[in-house]
Amino acid sequence: MTTHRMTVLASGSAGNATLIEADGFGLLVDCGLPPQELTARMGAVGLGWPSVNAVVITHTHSDHWNRYTLEHLRRLNIPFFAHPRHHTTLATHAAYGPLARAGLTRDYRPGEPISLGGGLSLNAVQVPHDSDPTFAVRVDYSCDGDGWAVGIASDLGRVPDGLYELFAGVDVLGLEFNHCVQMQRASRRPRFLVERVLGDFGHLSNRQAADAVRLFTGMGDLTALVQLHLSRDCNTAELAMAAGQEALNAAGSSATLVTATQWHPAASVPLVPHPPRAALRRRRSVQPSLPGFEAD
Repeated sequence: MTTHRMTVLASGSAGNATLIEADGFGLLVDCGLPPQELTARMGAVGLGWPSVNAVVITHTHSDHWNRYTLEHLRRLNIPFFAHPRHHTTLATHAAYGPLARAGLTRDYRPGEPISLGGGLSLNAVQVPHDSDPTFAVRVDYSCDGDGWAVGIASDLGRVPDGLYELFAGVDVLGLEFNHCVQMQRASRRPRFLVERVLGDFGHLSNRQAADAVRLFTGMGDLTALVQLHLSRDCNTAELAMAAGQEALNAAGSSATLVTATQWHPAASVPLVPHPPRAALRRRRSVQPSLPGFEAD
């Protein structure tokens, strides 16, 4: 029996990792936990390292990669995909050298789809975040004319038009619902950190994300919305879920809502291969006017 699913193993400032499975081929998007913790998280959903055939990172903040995991990838001979500038940054770390010398490092570039294996392909678009460059990624599966698509954008201060274009028609949308603006402003965090989070190169608020969801749901048959990177201090699952569900309801969408957490795997989301759908009408983003800057 074939398995197609997306499982967020961890999402938040203490580590990020999402496993996408396609008929026996596994892609890990970000690897911000040590290998023993990833082993435990995968074990909790009935998987293990043999299920991982490739790893891609979205940016080089330390919650999206882990030096011990890079060493583990080398031992297991798992290819590691990153933007060329990510490779340059990571090359300053001792764990990266053996991985590169083993011939396991691979490049991706925005606007240039690449094959990952197992019927999966990857495309990316740069998004505004204070780790330059940061990317949102789209993963497509295709086999015998059927397929599905997943979009993941976990760290961004605003939603650029290019993200709507890249994610048009995805079946599953993974999007950051980082913080509540009011909680962020009322927090005891240093003022510079608050302004960083509320900025164009920070993180999305619940309201920003909800506004984006309304547009995304008008661009295809979304089956699931997965909420990512909730702030531990300046958000709650209840607030994020309320904002996400309100946005889905307003768009008339019956998509399943899944809220990822930092400390254990989220519910797996099925990915159902289907024939290509009719061409979708492109919709441009309308950025709401929001106070301040956002990120956590």
